[in-house]
Amino acid sequence: MNFINQIEPVYGEEEKKAVAKYMDSGGWLTEFKHTRELEGNIAQFVGAKHCSVVTNGTAALMLAYAAIGLKPNDEVLVPDYTFVATASTIGIFGAKPVFVDIEKQSLCMDFEKTMQAVTPKTKAVVLVDINARYPQKIREFAQFCKERGIWLIEDSAQALGSNAFGKPLGTWGDIGCYSFSTPKIISTGQGGAIVTNSSELYDKMKRIRNFGRESGDADHFVLQGWNFKTTDIQSVIGIEQMKKLPWRVARKKEMGKMYWELLGGIGQLELTPTDFGQTALCSYDVLLKDAGKKKQLAEFLTKNSIGSRPFYPPLHSEPAFGLDVRMPISQEVSERGLWLPSASNLTDEQVKYVCSKVKEFFSN
Repeated sequence: MNFINQIEPVYGEEEKKAVAKYMDSGGWLTEFKHTRELEGNIAQFVGAKHCSVVTNGTAALMLAYAAIGLKPNDEVLVPDYTFVATASTIGIFGAKPVFVDIEKQSLCMDFEKTMQAVTPKTKAVVLVDINARYPQKIREFAQFCKERGIWLIEDSAQALGSNAFGKPLGTWGDIGCYSFSTPKIISTGQGGAIVTNSSELYDKMKRIRNFGRESGDADHFVLQGWNFKTTDIQSVIGIEQMKKLPWRVARKKEMGKMYWELLGGIGQLELTPTDFGQTALCSYDVLLKDAGKKKQLAEFLTKNSIGSRPFYPPLHSEPAFGLDVRMPISQEVSERGLWLPSASNLTDEQVKYVCSKVKEFFSN
């Protein structure tokens, strides 16, 4: 059997033809009408008023922080278990990321611990829909931030196409951020987007992403900004990817159920509860009860032509932050967690093969 990657982008003839057609059209490659079309498609899909496509998910976060006026000495609450960009972009503004431990049930930020971490300096809460899951109390998060006048930014980099209580992830807060990098459910190589229902925030972000220009290409700058614009050649790929998103969401849910059924009986593993009616996991994950066997399992899978990837590290312990705090759930999950093959084009036979090898490892 050919090697099964842990994750890979999935492109087809449609993307190839779209790129070739665009290259023959005389387009200038930079963003133009195809980018506007992609933005409209994303906004319609998630039910948001506005969407702006940017260079990547990290840029989307920076744009969100800039739009809410993040400044030195502000505090932003973020989960300790997330990709580093959620927190590292906060320091660019001179603000402080305040790490909050996660809940075991969803691996997302714990609501009670978040409330305890709020101070008069708290400017925003960044709710990360990690691996396309959502915190059990996502409705309470939204209500709490609204009542306290705290900005709620949703880092939904991994969650396009998934919902919570029927509402698309990325639309629960003031601003939602998506990523279209290689591991995501749709990919343009690199890419990202912000969505919002606030015309005021959208207008501000639209200017900031274009050097702070007042409008268009006129060299009149009303805000400090950056060049976070995408390209039309990426957008034509994104348009074709969006057409395939409903199928991919459905397929990811099917695969999730297969993994759950095939791995659920292994006593040495713990599976995180997932509502596959609403959740299309970005990557299928397992928690080993014995963290010491995680590396051995990964090596065994590699020998059997199966890719895997360990969970993110707890950010508080990384040298970039180096904080002397306790985050027991984040620490434990990071030590025990492993992602299994998750590309939407995996066949049932490949999923069954992966699960058979996981079972074989624990049976020895």
